[in-house]
Amino acid sequence: MSTQNSNAAAKFDNKEGQRIPSVTFPIRVNDDWSKRDTEDIFAGKTVVVFSLPGAFTPTCSSTHLPRYNELANKFSENGVDEILCVSVNDTFVMNAWAADQNAENVSFIPDGNGDFTDGMGLLVNKNDIGFGKRSWRYSMLVKDGVIQKMFIEPDLPGDPFEVSDADTMLAYINPEAAQTTQISMFIKPGCPHCAKAKAVLAQQGLQYEELTLGDGISISAMRAITNADTVPQVFIDGKHIGGADDLTKHFA
Repeated sequence: MSTQNSNAAAKFDNKEGQRIPSVTFPIRVNDDWSKRDTEDIFAGKTVVVFSLPGAFTPTCSSTHLPRYNELANKFSENGVDEILCVSVNDTFVMNAWAADQNAENVSFIPDGNGDFTDGMGLLVNKNDIGFGKRSWRYSMLVKDGVIQKMFIEPDLPGDPFEVSDADTMLAYINPEAAQTTQISMFIKPGCPHCAKAKAVLAQQGLQYEELTLGDGISISAMRAITNADTVPQVFIDGKHIGGADDLTKHFA
């Protein structure tokens, strides 16, 4: 990880030890205009920030944002007061994305003019894909307005996503809080019990592998492995836990 971050420094300055830029963000809240400034956000607090190229884009929606939302409880347990998602998008777009993602544990910061991102030295030109000026992907840990740690994606073509993820940040804050368990779950589309099991795992901040019936997985194969006919069927570190209620009891 350190090598990748040093490669990024060839293009982007690492601002560890410096104060974050002073910026005011216009935000739309309940159909009214409001504002949040960096003094209000960071003063006296420990804040994790992750910034990405754009709302509704593939990696941002499928991995980057959801994982920070999933791990919010673990970040809180380790002294983090707030998690910010910053993007060079306007507040209407960011609000729509937040609603679409059901990411209630993350604060969405619309850096519509790019002032904050520019102040971080991470405003890049993405005209080749019609994005204009956007943020390079990175994350940082900020304490009382001072940047303690930055994970800047390496200066490679496209949109690298190697070091600014939630698990890397959590492992930096507390290596013992990082997930070491391996979880697999047999599911089928539209199953409400599967949704319940996923919610339990998300609440625990745990990643899992989905084995979807009908997608290369037959019910007879699942039955042979689990001796069960219903979904979900969850395994943790090779141990068969059972269905959604069994999973809830396991963590209780």
